[in-house]
Amino acid sequence: MRTGFPGTGEAPPRGPLDGTPAPRGPLGYGDRVQLTGPKGRINTITLVPEGEFHSHRGMIRHGELAGLPDGSVVTNSSGEEYLALRPLLSDFVMSMPRGAAIVYPKDAAQILSLADIFPGARVVEAGVGSGALSLHLLRGIGPEGRLYSFERREEFADIARGNVAAFTGRAPENWTVTVGDLQRALPATCPEGGIDRVVLDMLAPWECVGVAAEALAPGGVIICYVATATQLSRTAEEIRRSGSFTHPQSSETMVRGWHVEGLAVRPDHRMVAHTGFLVTARRLAPGAILPGLKRRASKSDFTDDDLASWLPDLGGREPSEVWTAEVVGDRGKSDRVLRKKVREAQRFARERADGGAHPDSIG
Repeated sequence: MRTGFPGTGEAPPRGPLDGTPAPRGPLGYGDRVQLTGPKGRINTITLVPEGEFHSHRGMIRHGELAGLPDGSVVTNSSGEEYLALRPLLSDFVMSMPRGAAIVYPKDAAQILSLADIFPGARVVEAGVGSGALSLHLLRGIGPEGRLYSFERREEFADIARGNVAAFTGRAPENWTVTVGDLQRALPATCPEGGIDRVVLDMLAPWECVGVAAEALAPGGVIICYVATATQLSRTAEEIRRSGSFTHPQSSETMVRGWHVEGLAVRPDHRMVAHTGFLVTARRLAPGAILPGLKRRASKSDFTDDDLASWLPDLGGREPSEVWTAEVVGDRGKSDRVLRKKVREAQRFARERADGGAHPDSIG
């Protein structure tokens, strides 16, 4: 059990979600801790009684970390120093078990901003993947909001539940995960016009534009996260065709770090470049007709036949034959690997909930 601040009798503050790790205070059993070694390599462990962290250069007992302030430096058995820090949310999602590709922190930050996720918001998310975006959305809506997550695959839902519980300490009461197809499950779960934001992270989000429009309140935001330019085009055109939204806006986010040491100041050689596109639009009031954009006649004007040459399912081909995970370059994991990730995520969740009372979960 975590103690209060020294000499004050005051309990350390809780995180923005009930049950999340405290943002400051001494490290305790059950906490996830980042250990950064001499060469900058980061290892993330869960502190457990009698646990030990081993590397090829020495060992650190978990008991030596328990009770230390966040940001302490400890020495292993061979004299090497390690920096011990609680992982930030962005650190956690990059190191947690994953079944599906995660939404990178740079994209999650843009989603929260572009979709205007606010405390108390009622948000629909599909699909849930490994839970990375779910964690960011839960933090954004706060305990007064409500997150409805939908996922087609049970394995991904289990991994997401485990990862969220590992970070928050338990499954948040304002979060539900429904396994099933969004087109059928959303109308049965959420009242028509009762949702503030819809976030679609799936292979074919255009298939769900109609049910998203029915669920959204007037002025609500739909935001879609897609990997390829063809998906981007198909999604934007479906939003336009629906007649239920404002003109869609599209963007991508690239982050380039910089090397800054003395007079050696230059961009890093590597960067997190393209990960996905974001398409956003706002729900029109029922019966409202969006005014047309005034622009000059252009050779870029297009017809449905032109779109069909670029987007085959608009030319009459069966969508399930055109849009597959393999076609858009999504490399899935085998069932065996997914089962392993489910067990790993659930183990981390148990360690967090039980305060690290599992000595067999070491390092």
